[in-house]
Amino acid sequence: MASPIPVSATIEKTDYTRWRLRSEDGRQTWHYLTTDKELAAWPQSVADKYHLGLPTDLPSLPPAHSPLDAARNGLSFFSHLQMPEGQWACEYGGPMFLIPAVIIAHYVTNTPIPDPWKIELKAYLSARAHPVDGGWGLHIEGDTSVFGTACNYTVLRILGMDPTHPVATKARNTLHKLGGALGSPHWGKFMLALLGCYAWEGMNPIPPELWLLPTWIPFHPWRWWCHNRLVYLAMSYMYSLKRSHPENELTRSLREELYTQPYASIDFAQHRNTVAPGDIYHPHTKLLDALNGALGVWGSYLCPGVVQKVARDHVYELIKREDEASEYCCLGPVNSPFNLIARYFAEGEDSDAVRAHRETLKDFLWVKNEGMLVNGTDGVQCWDTSFLIQAIYESNLAEAPEYRAMLIKALQFLETQQIRADVAEADKAYRHQRKGAWPFSKRTQGYTVSDTTAEALKSVLMLQSVPGMPQLIGVERLQDAVDVLLTMQNPNGGFGTYELARGGKWLEALNAAEVFGGIMIEYEYPECTTAVVMGLSYFRKTYPRYRAAKIDNVIRRAVAWIKGAQRDDGSWYGSWGICFTYAIMFAVEALRSVGEICQNSAVVRRACEFLVSKQREDGGWGESYRSSETGVYTQHRDSQVVNTAWAVIALMHAEWPDVGPIERGIRLLMARQRGNGEWAQEAIEGVFNKSCMISYPNYKFTFTIKALGMYARLYRNPQLRPEA
Repeated sequence: MASPIPVSATIEKTDYTRWRLRSEDGRQTWHYLTTDKELAAWPQSVADKYHLGLPTDLPSLPPAHSPLDAARNGLSFFSHLQMPEGQWACEYGGPMFLIPAVIIAHYVTNTPIPDPWKIELKAYLSARAHPVDGGWGLHIEGDTSVFGTACNYTVLRILGMDPTHPVATKARNTLHKLGGALGSPHWGKFMLALLGCYAWEGMNPIPPELWLLPTWIPFHPWRWWCHNRLVYLAMSYMYSLKRSHPENELTRSLREELYTQPYASIDFAQHRNTVAPGDIYHPHTKLLDALNGALGVWGSYLCPGVVQKVARDHVYELIKREDEASEYCCLGPVNSPFNLIARYFAEGEDSDAVRAHRETLKDFLWVKNEGMLVNGTDGVQCWDTSFLIQAIYESNLAEAPEYRAMLIKALQFLETQQIRADVAEADKAYRHQRKGAWPFSKRTQGYTVSDTTAEALKSVLMLQSVPGMPQLIGVERLQDAVDVLLTMQNPNGGFGTYELARGGKWLEALNAAEVFGGIMIEYEYPECTTAVVMGLSYFRKTYPRYRAAKIDNVIRRAVAWIKGAQRDDGSWYGSWGICFTYAIMFAVEALRSVGEICQNSAVVRRACEFLVSKQREDGGWGESYRSSETGVYTQHRDSQVVNTAWAVIALMHAEWPDVGPIERGIRLLMARQRGNGEWAQEAIEGVFNKSCMISYPNYKFTFTIKALGMYARLYRNPQLRPEA
């Protein structure tokens, strides 16, 4: 076995006492202070220290002798992490293709990369290199891949790492053993082509002319899932230009370093479909290969130049609409840097759009003890804040005076972040209604998310029902949230993430990304559907007359969809958290909201039987991310705090008659708690598109506190000895 790279001996680090996290209207950005005057004017907060892995100096708390004691201790610690505006910030990392997208965009657009960023990006990539082979995977816990290794090696070289450095040498050797960068999947080939380190003729086609087709065509891009649609929108513009960064010393060197043969000898056109076997999650279908062949002929021989120009101009207008509707943040950290490159190619580096993009890319950057990474969105502000509110409410602690100021700030944050207007000419931008919605991150990003809206609605209703709590969000705005949710139900009763399903499932046969599954259309998801049921159910209790018949019908159809999505073994497949445990928690709580529990529902009973069958000897639950990849429940090596919290929350909502499994899970949560009230970070918690994992580090607080508090409320807070 190869020995790990001695990171501490070879990698430079900045002075972590100089980093600060700033929050402005929900926007979260890290700043490195360089002068003593700056340091004196802006002291480091407890939250800064925690996120950076520095000692927080928070005192040890009295030992927890009951679940409520443990919940209170957890809240004591977590309250110190609340941002001044009322939300909770955190890392949202995991995917290892995001740093390449952002840094290659910086390089191609001649955007300066500050020295502290360079140092910490190199530190993070070094820390996250595979300890045996030195490569990188699709995500931080995944197996080494050509995609991850080729692109992140390229990033290290852009950041100034010498090719003889031990980290670079080890990664390059592994890349060559895997066959070199020719085996990169579609997105990897595209990023290298932008840099001038892969030839455009080796790309499967991404013609912008697809956007000129009539919208009734069943494969028109407007029918694709928005994340996929917007990434390929920008890709199609640049593919049509086939423009790369000018050749220079670095790109000439990378051309030789990334491949196992001389760059000049490679016939790139023969490698359009060359993808390393270990990278492939979704293999090409015959239909996709046939379409790629036809589009290749179209683009090379048949398409008039004037048509290409018209298509490019149309696509560019759509790129501009995306930028303007999101205030240049864009949907995520792939289409955002790609849009930056498109605007740079079209308008030059001095344009207002390029300057705006350069600024908003900072929203995706995060600093932690390992270094600097790129988050999966511009944060999880609204999402995590809603779950903290619910945790306190479910624990019967919302009226406790010591939490009042914290809760008011959280409510104020949600009040400021609700979206108050629709996108201008939304139909031309293929955007869904958004007035009244809550985004996943911050208001200015501007995307409706069904479950975030539902969870925020539920949280506001809970909190504003507490005696003496300010009524910051009036009934009309709550009705706006309900109205947008009611527009998002699909004909089969289920709910997707951002918009209605617009295409058939057969479109997955055209999935060109190769490394992701379930990426082509907006599917219905148990987590989204159940969240909407809960949000509407809470609203119905408080405002029973508003659109009552419509809400009743939507809930009825959604519950039918939830029941129909249950597997024969009693589980639901979770698409946004790991995995079956996560989905079951949401499904059971939703069914409880309409009166179904173990005693009167076979659906709920079967779900609980599934969960209980997965409990481990130590009393906990631990589900591996391999469940998400394979669709089969897979035990993690160890029990996990977050999985355990999800499981016991589900069992308690279901009123599972045997308290024993629940109590054992609660004991494990108490045993894992540290003396200052925190829980340690364990395995990765989230997933998207089946194959890529993503971190939700605040879950170990929000759901664990909720589980402990619920147990105390439901079982009269017995004295418990933590599980050994």
